[in-house]
This record gives sequence, C-alpha cells and structure tokens, in this order.
Amino acid sequence: MKKFISLLLVITTISLFTGCATKEKDKTVDNTPVQEDNVDQDNKEQETDADNEVVHIKFFTGKVETVDLMNEIIDDFNKEHPGIVVEQEFQKDASNVIKVKFASSDIPDITTVVAQEYIDQGKYLDVSNEAWWERIQPAIKDMCTDVKSGKQYRVASNMTMAGLFYNKAIFDELGIDEAKTWKEFEEDLAKIKESKPDVVPLFMAGKDSWTLGHLIEFMAHGVIKQTYGVTDSKKAFLANDDAKLQLGAEGGPMDSFASVIISGRDKKLFNDDFLTATYDNQVEMFANGEAAVISQGMWALSGILDKNPDMAENIGFMPYPAITDSTEPVILSAEDSAYAITSASKHPEEAKEFLNYLFKAENLKKYSESIKSPCAFKDVDADWGPIKEQVNNALSNGVNIGFTNESPSGFSGDDAGRMVQELYAGQYSASIDFAKAYKEVWDKAWNASN
Repeated sequence: MKKFISLLLVITTISLFTGCATKEKDKTVDNTPVQEDNVDQDNKEQETDADNEVVHIKFFTGKVETVDLMNEIIDDFNKEHPGIVVEQEFQKDASNVIKVKFASSDIPDITTVVAQEYIDQGKYLDVSNEAWWERIQPAIKDMCTDVKSGKQYRVASNMTMAGLFYNKAIFDELGIDEAKTWKEFEEDLAKIKESKPDVVPLFMAGKDSWTLGHLIEFMAHGVIKQTYGVTDSKKAFLANDDAKLQLGAEGGPMDSFASVIISGRDKKLFNDDFLTATYDNQVEMFANGEAAVISQGMWALSGILDKNPDMAENIGFMPYPAITDSTEPVILSAEDSAYAITSASKHPEEAKEFLNYLFKAENLKKYSESIKSPCAFKDVDADWGPIKEQVNNALSNGVNIGFTNESPSGFSGDDAGRMVQELYAGQYSASIDFAKAYKEVWDKAWNASN
C-alpha cells in the first residue's frame, strides 16, 4: 500500500511539474507570436511610411521616337532620386487620349501634349519664372510664350525642322533641282515615276494620321502663317478670324491643299498603299532607296540612319514647294520636345526636379544626338546630325514657319489627318468640298471651346 501511495505521489508530482512546464512553454509560445505580430505591424507601418514618402510622377508623351531614350534618362533619375519615381506612358494618339485624362482623375504630372484650349482653361502650371529660360534660345522662348497671357506654360528642349527629305543620288541622276512651286514638284515626281518604276516618287504614311495632319500644318496652314507672320497668324487662329484664315474659301489654303493631294493621287505619284502604310514603312522605304521623297521632320533622321547608315551622304532636305501662286516655299522651324507640368499635379516641385535633371547639359546632349535634333539650350554643344548643311540651306530657301498650336483642342492634328485619309479615299468629289468640310469641323470645335 505504501508503495502504491509513494508511486501515486511521484506521478502526481511529475504531472504537476509537467503541467507547470507545459504552461510555461505555452506562455513562451503564446508570447512569441505576439512579439512577431508586433514586429510585422511595425514593419508594415515602416513600409507604409516609406512608401508614402516616395513621390510618383506620371510622364505622358506621344513622341514615339524618344520613348526608349526617355526610359534610360528616367531610370538614371530614379536611381539618383530614391524619393521620386518617374513613370513614362506613351500613347500613339496622345492628343486625343489627353482629353480623356483631363476629364478623369488620371491626369499626368508632366506631358508633352499642349493645346491652347487647355492653356486657357488653366490646366498647365505657369513656369515663366524657372531658371532654365536663361539658358534657352530667345526665339524658342518666344515660340513657347502664350500669345494671350505673355507667360510660358511649356518649355522646349530642342528645335526641329520639317520639310521634304529626298534621295540626292536619284535627283542628281535625273537632273532634278529643288522645286519652288508644286507644279514644278509634280513634274519632278512624274520624271521619277517614268524613269524609275521601282521607286515611289512621294511616299506617304497614311495609316498614321498624324503624318497627314502635319501636311495640313505645314502646307495649308503654311499659306496663312507666311502671309500674316508668326504673331498675327497665331491671333487669327485663336480668334478664328475667317477674313484671314479663309479655310472654306475657293482658292484658299485648304482648297489649294486638297487640290494638290487629289492631283498627286490621280497622277499616281504616291505609293499605292497610301492609306495603309505606316511611319515605319515610310522611313524604311526611304532608307532603302525605294522612295525618292518623303515628308518628315528631323525626328525621322535617326530612324533612317539606324536602318541604313550609308544613307547619311545621300540625304537631301528641301522646303515644301508653294501650293498657291502668291506664296513661297515653306519649312517648319520650331520648338520641339516641349514639356508642361499640369496644374492638377500634386507634386509640382518633384516634377520640376525631373525637368531640371532632364535639362542638364549632358542629358540634353545625349537627347539631341539621339534624335538628331538641334538643342534649344545655349550651353549644349551637340553633334546632332550629318545633314546640318542641307538643313541650313533649306532654312535659307524657304519661309520659316512654326507649329499650329492654336488649333481648337477638339480638332487635333490626328483629326485633320483623318480628313486627309478621307480626301485620298475619294470621300470629297472636289477640293472645295474638302475645304468646306474642314471649315465646318474647325468651326464646330472652335465654338465648342470658346
């Protein structure tokens, strides 16, 4: 019996110790997760705080030629500025997409898309007092100045020219000189068509409507711009002054423009795939010598040379021949790569910091040499391209005009380009019909925004 009582005491004692030990262990186990929860919570709070300290800047662009380069510059900026993350968004139809963005909460901090209507609506930040203007060519500053307010809401890093690239070897072989009038130009194109049936005389990238919209900017609006000069033509566009614009008039700029497009189409001086050919097709055809002439700006030069470096010595550049009897050849000489900070941006100082980084001399040199475009900053010496001499000659031989930044925002360059697609497709039986339709669309957009 004593043995049984002793054994029971031992078991009880062991159980008590075991129970205490287990309870102590449970306490330790219970505490551990509590401590881990606290650590996780602290970490989450720290991560949240750290994430909140990072400023995200949205950069919206429609400039396809610079997407890769800008990504490189943005990556470098983000590495050097751990508190700021710049993110680039490219949209092919940027001038229309920006309308949706301004109408929604997805408004970028910085954009390359600027329209007068949005300036009037106060959608961009006034950057008139930024230090970078002291480094910029005065003519470029003038082009970036809003006619109505006298302030600057956008800043351009570069200059650009647009005209007609031509194959010098073909021109020399056939004895063709740079034409002054469209009639002379058509005769040259017809000579190329007859002598070199495998070469497209004038290659159009009609699928990309912006390329056709540019024709209206340079050729049709060019008549108005050279007739009234920079400031007065801007005022005429802004006021929709029909006495000067004459958009729907017989013999006016739009009628004359439509007339040369219809004539070229009917004489088969353009490529057969006018409506389906892309910008890339156009660049490639010219680079390979399969197109004698293309209408483009300096932004196309890098793409041409990428596809065929040997073409460098064979590129000619000339103004657009005059499309009316009373005018001269014109060439675009304007600001390029312009940036605006939106007034809705919650981080304007960080947006300016990125632009300050982009405008560092070494970055602008890289930018200019990459896109083959002269820099607008006086302190940047960039070897921007092999056709400097041809460009300078073209600037001397044509009336220099700028972009039509004063178009109603509801009628973008892409919209105008789509009307040229319709013109080529035969939707308008006569050039005057196109002119009247253009004026109707222009007036509708202007009335909607005024």
